[in-house]
Amino acid sequence: MPRHSQPHSPAVVHRTARAGLRLTRGQRRRLLGLLLSAGDMWACVLELNAWRRARQDAPLVSYQGLCRELAVAGPGCFGELDSAGARSVLRRYSDAWFAAAARRKNGDTSARFPRRRRKMMPVRWYHGTFVLEGRRLRIPVARGCPPLQVRLDRDPPYPPGQVRSVTLLYDAGRLWADVTAEVPAAIYPPGAEPDPGRVAGVDLGIIHPYAAAGPGGPRRAPPAPQGHQGAAAGGGPPRAETGAARIPALAALPAPPAHRGGTARPPGPPGPARSRPHRDRLGRRPADRHPCGR
Repeated sequence: MPRHSQPHSPAVVHRTARAGLRLTRGQRRRLLGLLLSAGDMWACVLELNAWRRARQDAPLVSYQGLCRELAVAGPGCFGELDSAGARSVLRRYSDAWFAAAARRKNGDTSARFPRRRRKMMPVRWYHGTFVLEGRRLRIPVARGCPPLQVRLDRDPPYPPGQVRSVTLLYDAGRLWADVTAEVPAAIYPPGAEPDPGRVAGVDLGIIHPYAAAGPGGPRRAPPAPQGHQGAAAGGGPPRAETGAARIPALAALPAPPAHRGGTARPPGPPGPARSRPHRDRLGRRPADRHPCGR
């Protein structure tokens, strides 16, 4: 659910930056335990609605109803996962269910309700439940558990006062932290606003950093330096200046003979005959043949 803002407040946009985590073995084990506990909670919600569907009861999908069930279960049911992180999993399930219901109501028959189990689920903590000071991030845990403080591998690109949430997730074999902040939207003076009729497309590539296409035609960024780009992209030296041509001592040496398929060698005197009548086509001597002729 989006965060409500005061009327007549300045416009803001939400931006998310991903940062890696520098962890010890114990910290990594505890963070993976939090994600596994979130996956167990997701599976419990799926199982609960499966039972209700088998009894032909109404599904329990509202965020408030799921939070009441979590309160009845009591603390300590999902390891070190605290209530704020657990409620983020319930919010994710509720949003996914209502989004699928809205799509099916509009005639989209391909929309599916969330019924797939997941081993690990991302966990999000909102503003006020975590502490972010520079690169140090303190993650809340369940009551009675030791505090959990980790270190980011880079500084967040947002001031601490603009950070609104932190999400812990596992992707590509690593643990990450997504830092979401509220950034003020750009305000232009009257008459200097961007023209909505002018649209440009930007393509981030490998050979060129980016390529943009707009009303004035396509434009490319200058190529990367030679140290960051190969010769195929135009960053290396020309083909005639590679290899021995760079070193004068090697360039003065005679050229090596051409390989097969190149310039033919000059004809020379005929060499000795290479016929070997004492060997058959398989390379065996007549005395080594099998008596049966094999």
